[in-house]
Parts: sequence; C-alpha cells; structure tokens
Amino acid sequence: MIGRFKNKKKPCLGLDLSSTAVKLLELAKTSDGYRVESYAVAPLPAGSIVENTIENVDNVADGIYAAVSKSKTKSKLAAVCVSGSAVITKIIDMEAGLSDEQRELQILEDAEQYIPFPITEIQTDFEILRESADQPDVVEVLLAACRRDVVEARQNALSMAGLTAKVVDIKAYAMERAFELVRPQLGIEDDEDVVAIVDIGSTTTTLSVLQGGETIYTREQLFGGQQLTEEIQRHYGLSLEEAGLAKKQGGLPDDYQQEVLEPFLDSVVQQISRSLQFFYSSSDRDEIDHILLAGGVAS
Repeated sequence: MIGRFKNKKKPCLGLDLSSTAVKLLELAKTSDGYRVESYAVAPLPAGSIVENTIENVDNVADGIYAAVSKSKTKSKLAAVCVSGSAVITKIIDMEAGLSDEQRELQILEDAEQYIPFPITEIQTDFEILRESADQPDVVEVLLAACRRDVVEARQNALSMAGLTAKVVDIKAYAMERAFELVRPQLGIEDDEDVVAIVDIGSTTTTLSVLQGGETIYTREQLFGGQQLTEEIQRHYGLSLEEAGLAKKQGGLPDDYQQEVLEPFLDSVVQQISRSLQFFYSSSDRDEIDHILLAGGVAS
C-alpha cells in the first residue's frame, strides 16, 4: 500500500541575508507555476553583515529565527547565497570523458591556476556547461570557489536558528535562474536579448548582464539605499531609525521630493550608467535591450 504513494520533496526556504535584514520566502510548485507559502522579513542590527561578510553570527542567527517564527513555516531546510570578492567563478576547459571524482581531483590539483586563495581555505564546486565548439573531446566546465569561512558562517547562522543549509548558491546564478522564471511575464521573448538586472540594496548595487539565459557580466559597487536614509537623517535632524521608517512609510515634509529624493535618484542613474559603461568597455556590445530594477531601492 505504501508503495503507491510517491515521496514528496521536502520544502526548502529561500533566505536572503542582507546588511539590514533577513528575508524569507517559501514557494510551492503548482500546475501553473509557483505559489507563495510563507514570507517574512526580520531586521538585523547595524554591522551584523558588512560587505557580504557575516560579522556577528549571533545577530544573524537571531534574525533568521525571527523570520522563521514570523512566517510560521514548518520547513527546516534552507538555501542561502554568497557573493562578492570571496567568490570566484571561471569557465575552464576539461577532458570530456572524466568522472565527477576525477574531475574534482584535477580541479583541486590545478586550483592554483584559477583561484587566488590557498586550497585549504576554500570550498569548490563545478558544473559541466556544454561541449567545446572547437574541440570535440573537451567540455566547458563552470568552476565555483568560495572562502570556507564565508560558507561556514552562513551554515553556522542557519544551524543556530534551527535550520540546515541544503544549498549555498552564488548570488549571480540564483538571480539568473529567478529571471528565467519571470521572463515570460515580462514579455522578453528573444533569448538573445541582452538584459541588465540592477539590484540596488541597502549598501551594495549589483549589475548582472544576461544573454541567452547565461550571466555574461557582473559588477558590484558600494552604493545603495543607506545613502538616502542618511541624507533624510541629516536633512531633517532625525535618528537613523526614524529616517529609515520615514523613507518606507512616508510622512516627510513637502520639500522631500525635490530636496532629497530627486538628487538621490540622480545618483542612482549615475551609478547605473557608470556600471553599464564598465560593461560596454569590457565587451563587444554598446547597448542593452532591457533594464530590470530589483532590490529594496527599486520601489
């Protein structure tokens, strides 16, 4: 009788650990797409995460626990991501006929060629992308490496909050797959269109350029909504917490739009333009087809 029933996959929570908050999302697959099962946001004390690095594991664990409690989810598995200078990705050529074990051993032996960290301080993974267009016995392999302490800090924070890290992904590739899920809704039908996703968070702005379903360029810079919060604080003599609430909830004086918000938006445009210029100068392209805004500043 038991054999008639298929084992259901255990649900996995998506957790975004940013410099200001923990964001939780749980999705369920349905016949026509996905359904939101639970969602929550819990704030983090200042300095808990700085430039994608967890500086206070206890604070982050508390934030994760608060988000899980608020969401009322029953899942104990979670997916998180890493980004920034601690992450290295490269596409390398390898012999086609190797097993996964042989491929892993060869990558570790040749790691010094690709990775600027001691092999004992990193965790690696790889994925075969495609056969080489020029060499029939060669495959192109995506190599990903991250400093071990960065990965373990996220695993420890999850464990302290009662969760298990099922996936530690790379932010750029997580965003790539998320974009593919929503692309049909956006009317972007041509796979070869060049799409720039600008993710503007509290302290960091990330540009990801995609074409043909693959990330062809990424760039991070220190700029985000924190600058607007600090300008509100300075202009109106508020505390940082009061300025943050006013930014989200409104109620600021009539001159806010002209005196504070519009100059900040000009800065946003300048930052995006600068990032795009870096992309143009490093590629053979001089334009993009679509820009998507993401992150807390997008609204």
